[in-house]
Amino acid sequence: MALQCGIVGLPNVGKSTLFNCLSNAKAQAANFPFCTIEPNVGVITVPDERLNKLAELVHPQRILPTTVEIVDIAGLVKGASKGEGLGNKFLANIRETDAIIHVLRCFDDDNVTHVDGSINPVRDKEIIDSELQLKDLETVEQRIQKVYKQAQTGDAHAKTLHNVLIQYKAALEEGKSARSVEFESLDEIDAAKDLFLLTNKPVMYVCNVDEDSASKGNKHVEAVREAVKDEHAEILIVAAKTESEIAELETYEERQMFLADVGLEESGVSRLIKSAYSLLDLQTYFTAGEVEVRAWTFHKGWKAPQCAGVIHTDFEKGFIRAEVIKYEDFIKYGSETAVREAGKMGVEGKEYLVQDGDIMHFRFNV
Repeated sequence: MALQCGIVGLPNVGKSTLFNCLSNAKAQAANFPFCTIEPNVGVITVPDERLNKLAELVHPQRILPTTVEIVDIAGLVKGASKGEGLGNKFLANIRETDAIIHVLRCFDDDNVTHVDGSINPVRDKEIIDSELQLKDLETVEQRIQKVYKQAQTGDAHAKTLHNVLIQYKAALEEGKSARSVEFESLDEIDAAKDLFLLTNKPVMYVCNVDEDSASKGNKHVEAVREAVKDEHAEILIVAAKTESEIAELETYEERQMFLADVGLEESGVSRLIKSAYSLLDLQTYFTAGEVEVRAWTFHKGWKAPQCAGVIHTDFEKGFIRAEVIKYEDFIKYGSETAVREAGKMGVEGKEYLVQDGDIMHFRFNV
């Protein structure tokens, strides 16, 4: 399930530093714009304490966490929608991702040049938003021209799509993102999804701060909170430079001591990965046995056969039933056998909606 979050932002806001913390694939981090031209892709392990607790009970031969892909996309600049800088290529890279992690510089440092000469994360956000909106407006206007004639012939789908495009056009012309438009009918919602607009992707704002602001934020973070209060978007505070220092420490104990010293219970990178996973609307189920304890990724709202297909397509094709243990019950009783004896194992059919944290065993026949 290769879903990707793209890290975007202006040059020199800390995107590549953050990506380096997230991934073993080292993006070049330098004090000049455009040091990252080809997008770097990192396959990132999703931290999940539940996996470790299951392993402590089962004692498997191996533990396999789930992953998410993060793409480091080169810094956008004003005029990118018209091809300025390397705009067309960067926008194409964003279009290929499923969600956006928007990094905003919220720290003062005279040694790190800002492309616009001053620190103003709200202005930076508006520059990126504007470029993405302008590109979406161009896309929408082109589609309106193509769809209008079809709509005039009475084609029902074309009429629905035309109505969706008109609403998007109005919002984008007002300087609003496509995600601000809400549709009532399922037909409109489906038509909107098929457009793959840049500003319709789910977004999370990451405020890159200095070490002293890592736990509580600062005036720049507060300005961002105020600017995005109506967007229903998550805001994370991360000190990328500090996170890079933590990443260099060799042992878990050393990293925990470092975090305690700066007043944090969990690293910003760990919080970011979890949030990126959630941003993609992903959840986790587990399989647990002597050979391995493993986390599997599925889309929220998937039914048991679809989740079985994540392991192997034959599991979905020949699905018979799923034996389900709730995570809390497994931890409480300590083993699959004890859960069975307590009558806490569920036997579910094809309509079962798998829940985050379920421990699954699929029965199938091919």
